Amino acid sequence: MKRLFLFSHALLLLSVQAFSQQITRVAVIDMQKVYMTYYKDSLSVRSLEEEKLAVNLEIKRLSDEIKEIQHKRLDVLASGDSQALKSYDENLYRKAQYLSDYVKLKQADLDEKAQSLSKGDAFVQMLYRTVQSISEKEGYSLVISSHNVADVGSSVIWFSPMIDITDLVIQAMLGK
Repeated sequence: MKRLFLFSHALLLLSVQAFSQQITRVAVIDMQKVYMTYYKDSLSVRSLEEEKLAVNLEIKRLSDEIKEIQHKRLDVLASGDSQALKSYDENLYRKAQYLSDYVKLKQADLDEKAQSLSKGDAFVQMLYRTVQSISEKEGYSLVISSHNVADVGSSVIWFSPMIDITDLVIQAMLGK
């Protein structure tokens, strides 16, 4: 009877431990709020963010140009003018190729700058270590940047304020 009790108790403990390891805790952080709190220290990061925004705006502008040409091409297609259609097709090909090359080049450039920043900037390293420390202490497996939840392009649709570690990170960094 005693063995059965010990065996069932051990089995219960193992199943609880196995179940608890499968739970993934997620936290969000508003990086813009951290950057604004450390305005002077985050200059290089904010500069990279502004460059990313400028690249995204240029990609949108180029994409809009291509869409406009596609609309005009449809009109020409309906009219049956094969010479003008060929011209639009060539123009579309050149614009699409340019956009593709632009995206590849700029993405590689931004990735290189971000990599350099993460290895060489003291503020970025301190921020990363602080987020890592708080995440490990609080039991978070994943931390997502919330940016602006009201922004349609944000990858975070909704989150509970209970998982927002922004203020914890700022307070921990102030203490260092």
